[in-house]
Amino acid sequence: MVTQNAQMLHKVAVVDEVRTRIGDASASIVSEYRGLTVAELAQLRTALAAVGGDYRIFKNTLVRRAIDGGEYQPLSEYLSGPSALTFVQGDVSAVAKALKDFARSNPLLVIKGGLADGSLLSSSDLSALADLPPRDVLLARLAGALAAPMQQLAGLLQALPRNLAYGISALIEQREAGGEKLPEAAGDSAGEGDGEAGDAATAAAASTDEAGDAATADADAPVEAEAPAEPEVAATAEAATAEAATAESEAPAEEAPAAEASE
Repeated sequence: MVTQNAQMLHKVAVVDEVRTRIGDASASIVSEYRGLTVAELAQLRTALAAVGGDYRIFKNTLVRRAIDGGEYQPLSEYLSGPSALTFVQGDVSAVAKALKDFARSNPLLVIKGGLADGSLLSSSDLSALADLPPRDVLLARLAGALAAPMQQLAGLLQALPRNLAYGISALIEQREAGGEKLPEAAGDSAGEGDGEAGDAATAAAASTDEAGDAATADADAPVEAEAPAEPEVAATAEAATAEAATAESEAPAEEAPAAEASE
């Protein structure tokens, strides 16, 4: 009676252990170990532990009881014959590669299938995973693939102003070599333009002053021309009066001899 209770307690402990290990693992792989020696199994455990795999042997009935009605129940289809579970903590491809490498030298190890992230994996799926590079290598390649376009873009952005400056310098040298005289810097041209604008403004102001003086002279000129007109009229009137007086004075002189003649 005590022995039966002990066996019952042991089975309950194993079921709990399987349930806990499967729940904590990122993946679980079922394999058959029929014909492998204890030394070979120890060698397999060591190889799997190095990549994050924990190789455990349980009775199929206890494993079925542990996964019954849960998300890991699909594994039950691989539980036939002497089976062992490999609980994966880390990269499933690395563990699958370790199993595949061991099976090459020990054909008695048969990889049946597994479960990862709720997806059932066949033996061919695990073989394909085993051929993949390790997780760290894949992440490094992904990071390199993502960084390469950014590095190329940064290089192009840095080369753009440099190449533009080289192109402009080469164009200037080519045009100067052809004898063309290029305009001065924008600052000098602006300064000369401001000076010329100032001179033009001064000349325009001087022209305006000269125009004003000319207008003033034209306005004053008629007044000076009409002023001498009055003396000329007076002189003409005096001359006419003098001639009339002379004529009167000469007329009696001519009549006097006539009078004398009549006497």
